[in-house]
This record gives sequence, C-alpha cells and structure tokens, in this order.
Amino acid sequence: MCATDPVLARVHAASPGFRPSNFYSPYEAAVWAVLSARRARRQGIALRRRLSEQHGAVFELAGRDEAALPLPEQLLALTAFPGLPADRIPRLHAIARAALDGQLDARRLAAMPPEEAMLDVQRLPGIGPFYSALIVIRACGLTDVLSTQEDHTRAAVQALYGLDHTPGDDELRRIAEAWRPFRTWAAVALRAVGSRLIDESAA
Repeated sequence: MCATDPVLARVHAASPGFRPSNFYSPYEAAVWAVLSARRARRQGIALRRRLSEQHGAVFELAGRDEAALPLPEQLLALTAFPGLPADRIPRLHAIARAALDGQLDARRLAAMPPEEAMLDVQRLPGIGPFYSALIVIRACGLTDVLSTQEDHTRAAVQALYGLDHTPGDDELRRIAEAWRPFRTWAAVALRAVGSRLIDESAA
C-alpha cells in the first residue's frame, strides 16, 4: 500500500506501527455519539468519564483507576445528569434498549453490508450519517471501509496530497483506491499522524 502511495509512505515513516483504536462495542460508540455531539472532544471525554464513574463501575488497571461505561440496564435508570442536556436522556435510553434487544450486536452489524448497517443504526434517535459511520466502522473493526462523512479526512487529503480544493466523494474514493485493503486505517492515519506532518510543513 505504501509502495504505491508516497503520501501514505510519509505518514507510515512518521509513525511506524500506528494502528487506530476501536470502540469496545457499537453500544459504547453509540453512547459516545450522544455524549459528544455538538461539544469539543475533550469535553465529551470528561462527560463520559464522569458518567462512568458515577453510574458505571470503577476498576484498577495497571495501577490506575479506570471507569467503565454504565451497562444498558444502568443507563435506563438514568433520569438526569449534570452537563447533559435533557433531550439526550431519551436518546441514551433508546440506545440502551437497542443494545438489550441485540440491535447493536457487533456480529449482527458486521454481517451486513456497511452502508446497510449504517442506515440501520440511523434509526436510533440522534444518530445521523456521521455517527452511524463511526459506530459501524470503528466499533465493528472494519478495516477496509471508506467513510465519506468525515470532514477531517477530506481536509487531510487536501493538505497532504497538495490539492487546491476540498475533494468530493468521487475524488476521495478514487484517491482511496490506493489504500486498499486498509482504507479505514489509512484514513485514520492521515487524520491522526498526517496532522503532525501538516503542522511541521507550516512551521
């Protein structure tokens, strides 16, 4: 893959062994979607941690206390939470019920064509195209699916490939053909590692 794409070769050389982390489950990813919507990533992380500490379970891992996300049953008991808008509670309840009903089972979603699985997830309130792609791709561990919903990928491609415009869907897919069979991982690497290369070039 890197042998045929000089941009990916630069990204790989900047961070050899890079591998994107996935969500533990589609349930976790869906909860993150509701918690993080319309707020900075750092704020979303802090909110998820507080929710997990107060309504989930805290355990020790490698000498550190880590908080696990509340189970669906625990989430259904939630009626309010500081910092979380009231309209997010019914959305979290719908996600909890979907998880209990098996609708968010990773094997079920992974068995579908990705586009079909994304539409299926969008039946949940508050889950649109962007977050449905996140849930299906990053929680089911799909390695070769290109999401056209991620604007940061487009920005990274524009900067790293020297384009004078933001690539549209067709152009993005054409460029991404060189990333097979790891289009998911390549896109994440371009965003995460490529941003450092962009910053270094601008310095």
